[in-house]
Amino acid sequence: MAISGKISVEVAIKVEASKFFHILKKEFHNIQNICERVHGANLHEGDDWHHTDSVKHWTCLIDGKVITCKEKIEAIDEEKKSLSYKLFDGDVGQNYKVFEVNFQVTETNNECSLVKWTIEYEKINEDAKTPYAYLEFLEKGTKEVDDHLHKA
Repeated sequence: MAISGKISVEVAIKVEASKFFHILKKEFHNIQNICERVHGANLHEGDDWHHTDSVKHWTCLIDGKVITCKEKIEAIDEEKKSLSYKLFDGDVGQNYKVFEVNFQVTETNNECSLVKWTIEYEKINEDAKTPYAYLEFLEKGTKEVDDHLHKA
């Protein structure tokens, strides 16, 4: 069984890449009002949700279980419409030494886009599960945000 790895999922969405990127870059604090599996989010450190020095505390439903973790933006690339996050502490910290989530959205055609989520992880030990449930959480959340933006 692998201790570290990389898994990813691609999700087609019905909105422009710039709209989707904007909500994750500038309105991340609203995700808890859009996605049913996000039970709560608070700014833990810092005074700006969207700054690389800030730490957020999340409570989410993943694989039928309420989990908590902290998250920090590691990198923002506006040109490539990508963000990198580091998740730690809480349930994530109990199972993984490294847990990085990378996101990129690209235009596919007129007003449609493709969102790619990649999780890079290193397990604490071989008993920790490969984080497929986290990938499913991101996929479902992407569809919820897409539906929200498509209705707006």
